[in-house]
Amino acid sequence: MSSMYGRFLYAPVLLLIAVLALSSCSKTEVKDPASLRGGETRETLSPMNFTGEAAAAYQAAKEIPEVLDSLYCYCDCEKHFNHKSLLTCYVDEHALNCDICIEEALMAKELHGKGADVVSIRKAVDEKFSRIREQRQHQH
Repeated sequence: MSSMYGRFLYAPVLLLIAVLALSSCSKTEVKDPASLRGGETRETLSPMNFTGEAAAAYQAAKEIPEVLDSLYCYCDCEKHFNHKSLLTCYVDEHALNCDICIEEALMAKELHGKGADVVSIRKAVDEKFSRIREQRQHQH
């Protein structure tokens, strides 16, 4: 009889463990936007030094540095030039000659202007530019 009693005692414990495990799987963890930051602290170059889309992208870096510092740059400058984030591309003339840097910054500024938060902007940029990178890799 004691073995039957033991089974009844463990059943609620096992049920609780199962419920906790399932509930932790169903939640999507939203990162704190500050934890997404790359840590770039240097000043970006003045947009007045540039024209066209480059000037608009450097302006975005001036206006929303916290957003650009939260984005990965898909030209892979982090790997090749030790950049901390997309924002690093704007502390010198790197972005001037890089369509990817410019497009990412302009997309981020547009989404930010529509009220999107950093997490949403990062997700949208990651979705778009990771696909573009994959397409380019398959072409080569």
